[in-house]
Amino acid sequence: MSDRKYKFSWDLIGDIELGRPNLGPMTRIEVYRLMQFVFRDALESHYGTAQTDALFHEAGKLAGTAFYNKFCQGITDLNEFVRTLQEILRELGIGIMRVESADIEKGSFVITMSEDLDCSGLPELDYEVCVYDEGFIAGLMESFTGKKFKVKEVDCWCTGDRTCRFTAQAQETA
Repeated sequence: MSDRKYKFSWDLIGDIELGRPNLGPMTRIEVYRLMQFVFRDALESHYGTAQTDALFHEAGKLAGTAFYNKFCQGITDLNEFVRTLQEILRELGIGIMRVESADIEKGSFVITMSEDLDCSGLPELDYEVCVYDEGFIAGLMESFTGKKFKVKEVDCWCTGDRTCRFTAQAQETA
């Protein structure tokens, strides 16, 4: 597809100071969630739930990779990577990240995100909703380690937990 109109780059985010001199860079969570959930609804009505989840995961992975390249590129120490992520994710209001366990040699991690941008405060739905976040974390981890990762949400606000928990496992390459 050579004639793509919206191939992602940070330039698409624009100059916030120039464009929003009075309102600035902040908006309310309701506006973000409105956009996310109407996108989900429209995509699901056209493509079904599985394809919609796959697209959200792919978008999250692209965002995680872009985020890493913008804010973390060049960091090689795991502790520094985690500290940098924690600081930036909190500063940007994305969430409060914690690494519960990390085994860099095995490529195995358990990561939590509290006050998550996507789901904290939503009603219980009996299913996890943070598919975008799974992709985002995979993009971050793959960019940091150079290995493919499978990330799965195992606890979610929407399943009755009060923090989102993700397992991240490096995948064997064939």
